[in-house]
Amino acid sequence: MHLLSGEYECKLDPKGRLVLPAKVKANLPEASGNQLVLVRGFEPCLVLYPRESWRVIHDKVMALDEFNEEYRQFQRNFFRGMTEVELDNIGRFMLPRTMLRYSGIEKEAIIVGLGNRCEIWEPEKYEEYLIKDQQSFSKLAQKFLTHETPPLGGTLAA
Repeated sequence: MHLLSGEYECKLDPKGRLVLPAKVKANLPEASGNQLVLVRGFEPCLVLYPRESWRVIHDKVMALDEFNEEYRQFQRNFFRGMTEVELDNIGRFMLPRTMLRYSGIEKEAIIVGLGNRCEIWEPEKYEEYLIKDQQSFSKLAQKFLTHETPPLGGTLAA
């Protein structure tokens, strides 16, 4: 299993390309090759998926009933701006201008590995979205890492 992890400070080159950190690149599944998928995040960030991870997400979203208006709206917004990117021989990829505007990224970025994907943030926005209070973080950990709540997609046994 390939696990994307870590937090990396990066700079965009003048053409809007970002170099994927070597540790992230080394943990990409071999089957992905140099092909990745870039989408808008739910927060003002970009999300980069290896192709295999993206296929799982893609299939779930495409399985939604297209005759349901709410599902169509979600699909339309979720896939909006989705683009395939390819790493060049030194691990760079282009960030489209529309994606840069959405995320607010200009010259610097933070890449955060989250297991099956990486988020790409404008540094100040990233700091705004982090939990500052360790007690709040501890409460979330307790909530999500104990049996108080069901795992994603699951239910609690009675």
